[in-house]
Amino acid sequence: MRLAMLGTGPFAVPTLRRLADSPHQVLRVVTRPPRGRRAEKPPMQLAAEELGLPVWQPETVNSDESCMRLRADAPDLIVVCDYGEILKPSVLSAAPLGAINLHGSLLPKYRGAAPVQWAVLNGETETGNTVFQITPGLDAGPILGVDRIAIEPDETAGQLEARLSQRGGELVLSVIEQIAAGTARPLMQDRSLASKAPRLQKEHGRIDWSRPAAAIKNQVRALDPWPRAYTDWPRPGGAPLRLIIHRAHVATEGAAGSAGSVPPPPGAVVEAGARLLVAAGEGVLELATIQPAGKRTMSAAELLRGYPLAVGQQLG
Repeated sequence: MRLAMLGTGPFAVPTLRRLADSPHQVLRVVTRPPRGRRAEKPPMQLAAEELGLPVWQPETVNSDESCMRLRADAPDLIVVCDYGEILKPSVLSAAPLGAINLHGSLLPKYRGAAPVQWAVLNGETETGNTVFQITPGLDAGPILGVDRIAIEPDETAGQLEARLSQRGGELVLSVIEQIAAGTARPLMQDRSLASKAPRLQKEHGRIDWSRPAAAIKNQVRALDPWPRAYTDWPRPGGAPLRLIIHRAHVATEGAAGSAGSVPPPPGAVVEAGARLLVAAGEGVLELATIQPAGKRTMSAAELLRGYPLAVGQQLG
């Protein structure tokens, strides 16, 4: 089958490599142009060049000129993954068999740009990849294939996304083979089960200590590697110091306090010795790996040797 592949970010690279190693022909790789002041080549461009595949980087693939160029390649099917632009019907119709997309969630849950992060943020224990037929709605097209995996209790969004990325190519290839054989069985999504996964912002990183400790732990996991969970320590006699939390655990042993004692307010430091424990709205969170703003990442013990955090002080 003749394929055009649209992808930009790292999530799509293993799928490109798998398709390039298959009997199918990848005609061209379409990526978004380099962005930012440094204008580094996107991961898909680097991978395509390494594989010797033609690369095309239009400002928008939705322009009339882009659609004409895509049609001129005469692909049978368009494969999309981590591309970064919503495709118009004129693009979707550029191939006789339409377009399919690899999405990192169990659709219809977590439609949008950050499905892996929101699954971890919400404490899901299972997720997966979905391949679906692209329609004008956002991640709303008929499902063609699903691959489910368990989410490990301490797994970060970055680690989970890497696992899903590595598994995606086999699922995409399986769906392509079914389409080629005429055995694909599209399954309509149940709109009543749909949820959204919008792109994360830096503001999502601020820890609200009134939330349960388990939810804050999930926040730390979900926002790794970006934008990171953080809290501020209003240092006595100094400017507030931002603490970026890289790893945290729900504390159990020795964290509950004595029977009948008044619970500490959310955000209060309840232990600052061998461990750094902070009260949450429900339970206590152990901050295991921390990065003071502008400094290197360090253990809680290292932090406490260099900064006078004390029991009773408030984070927020």
